[in-house]
Amino acid sequence: MNAPKNVGAFFDLDGTLLPAPSLEWRFIGYLVAGDDIGVAAACRWLAQFTLDFLRGPQAAIEDNKRYLAGLRESLATDWASTLNADCLPFYAAGIDCIRWHLAQRHRVFIVSGTLEPLALAAAQHLPGQVGTSATKLEVRDGKWTGRLEGEHMSGKAKACSVRALATEHNLDLDRSFAYGNRIADLAMLEAVGHPVAANPSSRLQRVARVRGWQVVDWRKVKAGPLAANHRAVSRLSPKEAQ
Repeated sequence: MNAPKNVGAFFDLDGTLLPAPSLEWRFIGYLVAGDDIGVAAACRWLAQFTLDFLRGPQAAIEDNKRYLAGLRESLATDWASTLNADCLPFYAAGIDCIRWHLAQRHRVFIVSGTLEPLALAAAQHLPGQVGTSATKLEVRDGKWTGRLEGEHMSGKAKACSVRALATEHNLDLDRSFAYGNRIADLAMLEAVGHPVAANPSSRLQRVARVRGWQVVDWRKVKAGPLAANHRAVSRLSPKEAQ
């Protein structure tokens, strides 16, 4: 009764599978606690971030990685070694959803705007084999430069990543699934045949309602079988569901 392997399931991370604070803010807390970033330096970065945010919120979020300049790349590995269930309190219903897709033999991926080493660390705590596509950082001589390598994984970049993964793994996007919580996930959701607005912002929820997309709130659902997944699979043809 398993679906073919050429179906993909693409998940956003922060806000979709993981409640606030974001992975990046959790990492910043680790850096401050370990004195890798001084409190004064963190405050200066936050002040600059606030100014950038007032000028352009999305650009501030995407481009302000200067706090990492000069820090060794291995700090992400050190942080990953400290993680446990308390550090990464994933939504139980979201984890159930991943398990459901894996049971159907779907290929599961995290497609996230968070930093790539953080996404890789988080993926280690998810069930089964989960691929990742996230924001890459420029590294020189084992240290971050504070600049991005390529695009920030948001908006159209997420959709491009989904299409690239589909090509690489021979996935049928018309039969694939995507889960996101913000309007920045819209392009990714539009790229698949089964988009799901998970824990959606008010703006994304309005779009989802107009387009007749599935809407789920994993913040209010306990672990167990998800009606969301049952509804999603019911939209596959009988042949596809076998």
